[in-house]
Amino acid sequence: MKRSEVNPCLPLENPLYKVLYVDLSRLRFWVEDRGELFEKHIGGTGVAVRLLAEEYPKSTDPLGPENVIVLAVGPLTGLFPMASKTVAMFKSPLTGNLGESHAGGRSAIALALAGYGALVVKGISQTPVYLAVHGDKVRFRDASGIWGLGNSITVGRVIRELEPSAGIRTIMRIGRAGERLVNFASVNTETYRHFGRLGLGAVFGSKRLKAIVVSGKRNVPVRDMRLYREVYNDIFNQSVKTPVMRKYHDLGTSMNVLPLNTAGSLPTRNLKQGRFEGVEAISGEALAEGYLGRRVACAHCPVACIHIAALREAYVTEPYFYKTTMISYDYELIYALGSMLGVSDPKGLLRLLHEVEVQSMDAMSVGVTLSWATEALEKGLLSEKDTLGLKLTWGDYEAYLKAIRFLANRSGEFYHSLGQGLHQASAKYGGAEYALHFGGNEMPGYHTGPAAYAGYLVGARHSHLDGAGYALDEAVLREGKAVDPQMVAEGLLKEEVWRQILSSLVVCFFARGIYKPELVVRALSVAGYDLTSEDLNLIGLETLKEKNRFKVREGFNPDALNLPKRIQETPTPMGAVSETDIREAQKLFFQRLAP
Repeated sequence: MKRSEVNPCLPLENPLYKVLYVDLSRLRFWVEDRGELFEKHIGGTGVAVRLLAEEYPKSTDPLGPENVIVLAVGPLTGLFPMASKTVAMFKSPLTGNLGESHAGGRSAIALALAGYGALVVKGISQTPVYLAVHGDKVRFRDASGIWGLGNSITVGRVIRELEPSAGIRTIMRIGRAGERLVNFASVNTETYRHFGRLGLGAVFGSKRLKAIVVSGKRNVPVRDMRLYREVYNDIFNQSVKTPVMRKYHDLGTSMNVLPLNTAGSLPTRNLKQGRFEGVEAISGEALAEGYLGRRVACAHCPVACIHIAALREAYVTEPYFYKTTMISYDYELIYALGSMLGVSDPKGLLRLLHEVEVQSMDAMSVGVTLSWATEALEKGLLSEKDTLGLKLTWGDYEAYLKAIRFLANRSGEFYHSLGQGLHQASAKYGGAEYALHFGGNEMPGYHTGPAAYAGYLVGARHSHLDGAGYALDEAVLREGKAVDPQMVAEGLLKEEVWRQILSSLVVCFFARGIYKPELVVRALSVAGYDLTSEDLNLIGLETLKEKNRFKVREGFNPDALNLPKRIQETPTPMGAVSETDIREAQKLFFQRLAP
């Protein structure tokens, strides 16, 4: 399809068709027009997975020079509310396979207004650097002075002073964990947003890349200004004048804590239980009432779902002097560092959240690995010598604070192993039956039933953000139906296919109730794409198949996927889960993805 056929009214040089390539080994950069790629695969995830497959040699080391970082945005970025995510695609050091992470903040709009639909980073710098992209000006800056500065929040403050810029700016940076190559290190962007899962921070660290700064002030063209205003107003009004997004503004995802606990779906103490007796103190309602300091929004989003707690603590030696720390929280953080560790003290929980933020690690992986370590210590698989003198016990947040620092620094043999991920640590020390990881990725906080666990196995990222299996479980329970593996497989596949479209548009998944097929078709028409709902489904399915092809190329074998015994021992709201049902749904799902 020729570009003029897709969009006869846009200039031939659409800025979002351009890809900026950066080679850190040679400190070189160049720009290519990849219009054919964006026209066929839209943007975001659809483009990123293909750029990764093009640039990444088969079966090479995720922490070696051949790994590639792809950051991609979509055609709605800068045009419509909540098209605010940047997709990162890379090979994950945690799972040894496809890595995909999404971050909000200002990263997407900064990249788009700088004039790029995607940024591809490859190679390894000989010395620490950060990359500065200010429109068409690309610079490699010496980062030796901030390498070793473990606090990722402070790194952002330093770079803000070094890189004054006009327009929209984003700063994506790593902390101590990324430098030390912790396999689930994250990348912090705008302090409260992250590329959180699957170890992008370690890939940055392996490349000696401390940060990427992007700024831009270009415009994004539209085909029809009248239609643009109509679609924009439709999306905006649904965002702020209907209940569909109100819950995210009021309590955010922390609203899930109490209902999931009541249902028996809140993983507690390494999933020994599905309910936490201390839940009231760390619920979304309690944190909002006692600690909520403000709400923050991603760029071009009217919802403001990011909830920031203000933790006020007295200085020990100075009476009447206090420090206030602003700390973001949401459901996954409360689950991972609260109920999973038996922590019911809200101040202790907030201190744990802040420490993970400072060190820049995936909070879910940290909480799940430390909960496993606590149980392994209970069962005698580990000793306090292994944990460097720490007696990890449920609820002892002071011990967990120290453990997080040991983990970020990979201090000692045990924390070095734990930094490789739970699947590797449990293989070395034992306790695999209660090591809660799926495809090598530590579990999220939904113990809802078989569809959730089937989703963790079959999802492209082994994540609850893939096929929303938890929602399928809740629907089955609500309707009183029996578990049907075929229904689970079809439901997961349908949701996963549509999420490929949303992530190709880089639309926030919270807005999935607004960005339905009919509206997406209209919005894409504004951006210059003439597609139907049927076209979108075909593109989504093909993108999912492309991800699966990449995974198989890199050694993925569905039959080798681990299913921890613990998930069968602790009842869900639907009773005990059946491995037979989960495996059958897994088989049916992958049959649908076969060539």
